[in-house]
Amino acid sequence: MKVGLFDHVEHSDRALATVFDERIAFAQEADEAGFWCLHVAEHHCSPLNMVPVPGLYMSAVARATKRLRVGPMVYLLPLYSPLRLAEEICMLDHLSKGRLEVGVGRGVSPFELGYHKVKHEDSRDIFKDAYECLKAALSNDPFSYESGLFSYQNVPMPLRPLQNPMPPFWYASSNDTGSQWAGEHGLHFVTNGPTTRARANIDVFRAALAARGGPAHPRAEFSGGLAVGVSRQIVVADTDEEARRIAEPAAAHHHANLTWLMRRNANSDLTKRLNIPAAASFEDAVREGTLICGSPQTVLRQIEAQVGALGINYLVAYMFFGTMSLPDALRSLNLFRSEVMPKLEGM
Repeated sequence: MKVGLFDHVEHSDRALATVFDERIAFAQEADEAGFWCLHVAEHHCSPLNMVPVPGLYMSAVARATKRLRVGPMVYLLPLYSPLRLAEEICMLDHLSKGRLEVGVGRGVSPFELGYHKVKHEDSRDIFKDAYECLKAALSNDPFSYESGLFSYQNVPMPLRPLQNPMPPFWYASSNDTGSQWAGEHGLHFVTNGPTTRARANIDVFRAALAARGGPAHPRAEFSGGLAVGVSRQIVVADTDEEARRIAEPAAAHHHANLTWLMRRNANSDLTKRLNIPAAASFEDAVREGTLICGSPQTVLRQIEAQVGALGINYLVAYMFFGTMSLPDALRSLNLFRSEVMPKLEGM
């Protein structure tokens, strides 16, 4: 099993320039520790995410690391010109020396889409069309594409990806609709939420993938040629008590950021219809399996239980979040590296 990292790069109690410096230092340590990939979220107009232009941030991380793969989780395709994004992907693939993993999605927040003048009810159709157009742009020189939304004729594409024919595509979903779409298209897949819900999403994904017949972008690193993963907040310390001391306030700050737009739009019908996994308390998060916290032995035991329950081959660890300090995050990462990772890699 491979282990990667996830990050929102959220607003905290420190200056943003300091947050960026700390995150890059953390990525460099993760690179040395052997983590497989750093996946970065894209959100807008929210303290949940201070890197709403993930490509810009990933270019900095890529140049500061050597082996760690990088990628958005996910690019919000309804907010992009497919041609413009194809050119960015090509640049990033070369700047990272072929370490780019491309996550795509439509965007979970109707409020963020709305600020960009995209209607939530239109976003899935826009996403699907933009995805096909993006693939055409990355695959052809020149490229043409015609649909109700996008029209390109004989566009020269001298800028090509380093990975041939293109970087692998990923999809992250917390619902069965997105999980099924990801399986139907053979994309590498990551889910989240409570363990029971995550298992339901993975089952939907696997059924759709089996009907399809196999992955679109096979990777030898993963059993079956395809990553099937889950994202979990993970905090490791010398004792369970110390881990909770670090994790509880960090998780509370993260939850406040995660729900900030929903609370700001509390009277909106869209808020009432949203179904975003967000455990309300530390105890809820631990019970549901979305937060794994404790000594190395405790953390390993909890991860083993989730791997058994979910049947995953990829763990996406969210290890630096909320108000967590850089020393605490680095201590957690290094304990995970020395005491947990070696036992996971053979699973």
